Amino acid sequence: MVSGMKRVCMVCLGNICRSPTAEAIFRQLVALRLDADDWRIDSCGTGSWHVGKRPDPRALKALAANGYQTEHRARQLSSDDYQNFDWLLGMDGDNLANLHDRQPQSAPARIALLADYDPQGASEVGDPYYGGEEGFHEVFTLIRRCCERFLEQEYPL
Repeated sequence: MVSGMKRVCMVCLGNICRSPTAEAIFRQLVALRLDADDWRIDSCGTGSWHVGKRPDPRALKALAANGYQTEHRARQLSSDDYQNFDWLLGMDGDNLANLHDRQPQSAPARIALLADYDPQGASEVGDPYYGGEEGFHEVFTLIRRCCERFLEQEYPL
């Protein structure tokens, strides 16, 4: 890895709703920074059901409605992710538990909930998959707040 590189990976269950949304939002926020070229941003899921698939159409619609896009294809969390990223940010408590359970001994990645950075105090980014489109818009808004705060707190300019 290039010295000074900042590496963040967003993690949810299937990598088709929340984490690709967080990746797209975070990527756009970072693109506005002077150090934008010093970042590696990705997302993955703890499960393998959707590997290779595009994000859920409702997630893509919520992103597009807010001026974002993504070309992401779902992938599953690997043991290399614990070495290749500084941060693995889970969307909910189950994701967080899976991240900790799979963490190799002495892996340097820091693990946290993205919602830990919500200025409005949400406890987690709930999964909108089994609901309607409105849930995807609500998740978008929550993720945006959390990504902005994470960037301000962990990587201030």
